Amino acid sequence: MTAQPVTVAQTMMRNDRASEMLGMTVLVNQPGRSVVTMTIRDDMLNGFAITHGGFVFALADTAFAIACNDSEFVTVAAGGDITFLKSTTSGDVLTATALERAKAGRSGIYDVQVLDQRGGIVAEFRGRSRRTQSPAPA
Repeated sequence: MTAQPVTVAQTMMRNDRASEMLGMTVLVNQPGRSVVTMTIRDDMLNGFAITHGGFVFALADTAFAIACNDSEFVTVAAGGDITFLKSTTSGDVLTATALERAKAGRSGIYDVQVLDQRGGIVAEFRGRSRRTQSPAPA
């Protein structure tokens, strides 16, 4: 059996100290699709004892980054927007599912839905990607 080549997304995540520090776990890593989870901790709460929006954005952004890094070249965010629909708190488990919606040339559009452990929609994120000419780092 031949070993599968390491993808850009796998290399990226192996070196992603921020996502590791936040406790993110990659469940699915496929071209154009990813699923990432993260458990909310006390140190992720804002002054109202709800999850700081920046952490929800970070989870969605990580899922987006994995889904769009499906070639031998590094793909980066050209932009991203998020709509927060439901608050969460410490102990909640968030799951971000990213899906490719469109690709043309070096540009792409990806949607990410963030759910809580009960299936409630926490946020909807739309990311715009741009493939660079830089090969993935070793």
